[in-house]
Amino acid sequence: MPDNTLKLKESAVLVPVFRGGNKELRLILIRRSLHGIHSGQLAFPGGKAEDTDASLEYTALREAEEEIGLKSRNVKILAGLPEVDVMASKFRIKPFLAHIIPQKEWVIQESEVSEVLDVSIEELSRPEAHSEGMLQLEEWKEPRRIEFYKVGPYKLWGASYRIFHSLLPRLLKGEFPV
Repeated sequence: MPDNTLKLKESAVLVPVFRGGNKELRLILIRRSLHGIHSGQLAFPGGKAEDTDASLEYTALREAEEEIGLKSRNVKILAGLPEVDVMASKFRIKPFLAHIIPQKEWVIQESEVSEVLDVSIEELSRPEAHSEGMLQLEEWKEPRRIEFYKVGPYKLWGASYRIFHSLLPRLLKGEFPV
């Protein structure tokens, strides 16, 4: 009998947070370069697990260094977060919350990242930053209603939204030593 179970590819992302100069809690996001299924979308640094990766935590650290030049010596993993499945790309994402020492200048891998965004978590927690609307992607048969956070001119939605939305109240409560 054939196995009809959908096999998801393992991947991991880093959810990098730090305190700004005024002690404000901040988040690093990336904007994906303009190619592929997640073209131009906001995301966390991360990607597919390689066979040589010792763990998914290692995958997240490796990908963050490859994509934005974040050295693992400047990262302290605070917690593994609940996995998120993305059926569109057939990935299972393991997020890792990390306290980072932000770099003065990010070294962007232009084939994967078009921009690094340094975002105020307090601003994202305001009711007016959270919204919903209709979105139509080329690969979708019809528009879908999505929830998102407004990040400047962009929308944080999809898997990254789901990761951040469940994490936000915990960050605001001070559950993690950032």
